[in-house]
Amino acid sequence: MTFTAKILLLGAGELGKEFTISAKRLGAYVVACDSYADAPAMQVADAHEIFSMLDEDLLRQAVARHQPDFIVPEIEAIRTEMLQQLEDEGHRIVPSARAAQMTMNRDSIRDLAAGELGLRTSLYRFAGSLDEVIAGAEHCGLPCVLKPVMSSSGKGQTLVRTAGELEQAWKHAVANMRGDRPRVIVEQFIDFDYEITLLTIRTREGVKFCPPIGHRQEKGDYRESWQPTPMSAKALADAQEMAARIVDNLGGYGIFGVEYFVSGDDVIFSELSPRPHDTGMVTLVSQDLSEFDLHARAILGLPIPDIQLRAPSASAVILADRESSNFTISGLAEALGEADDIRVFGKPVTRPNRRMAVALATGLDVSEARRRAMSAAAKVTISYLD
Repeated sequence: MTFTAKILLLGAGELGKEFTISAKRLGAYVVACDSYADAPAMQVADAHEIFSMLDEDLLRQAVARHQPDFIVPEIEAIRTEMLQQLEDEGHRIVPSARAAQMTMNRDSIRDLAAGELGLRTSLYRFAGSLDEVIAGAEHCGLPCVLKPVMSSSGKGQTLVRTAGELEQAWKHAVANMRGDRPRVIVEQFIDFDYEITLLTIRTREGVKFCPPIGHRQEKGDYRESWQPTPMSAKALADAQEMAARIVDNLGGYGIFGVEYFVSGDDVIFSELSPRPHDTGMVTLVSQDLSEFDLHARAILGLPIPDIQLRAPSASAVILADRESSNFTISGLAEALGEADDIRVFGKPVTRPNRRMAVALATGLDVSEARRRAMSAAAKVTISYLD
């Protein structure tokens, strides 16, 4: 069997599944790795491995066993020090070990953005104790946002409105953090007009951008997204300029999800993910090349034409509300009567607020696309059999 490249995918969730499909369409051989069996990407990959990527020895053994051309992180729960060691030994980490290490720690990426590059960010302080949290809140003002420096999908995040809520927010952040550092960021609450994700592709020919994606979050995690989001010419130019600076600094090739708060013409850097972004699932229907296609092409060094927007589009997630391994998903016929597509992720276990599927819809404008996506998502039912 011949293939264009062998990819070791670290993290096999719904984003990894779509990336695997895109990479295999380009002739790649994909080994999907995750900590649990039958993860979504494992269902479409050529091979799979089950182990915790926080275990350095098991990660190194998987690399030695498969000898991949590219190691592609798709999750944040990885021993990033090992990625740096592997890169030093000649393995290609996507987009780079430095990018993975810095963006998996909010303190590192924030210090790079605000300190070294001078990008506009909210006021912030890092804290490793309740006393430091209190001092951080005094610096940033109330309300403020408190979240672990290492977490994902909004885990451990709290909007703190009064000083009396700080202790509980600190405990919540520590209980839901990743890694072994009890460290949080206390951040000024920004009264923004809207949030965007600017999908930024770093290629061998330069940096390219997708049209900006708007999104709505609850409990720190995305619930719906839409593309495009109207922005002033100045705001868009500033967002693109900041994104290009930071991805060029991080290096490597692939797609980056750069998040901003926007207020009028003012753009404030929030976070960055060096991989396909959950809000970017809308690109499965909105663009001629999805974010997963773009990531695969950039990694493999293949040409990327100008990105074409097909139509105003939206995505809406379908969530579980309890833990179960015995469930069914129904209502797809009714939902597909409303949406352009429904993607069922194939996760073997539900959990409260776990994303299990997404509805994707186009429209004459963004408002119509959002209405159709939300209506379709509401028609999908998760039934628990235990």
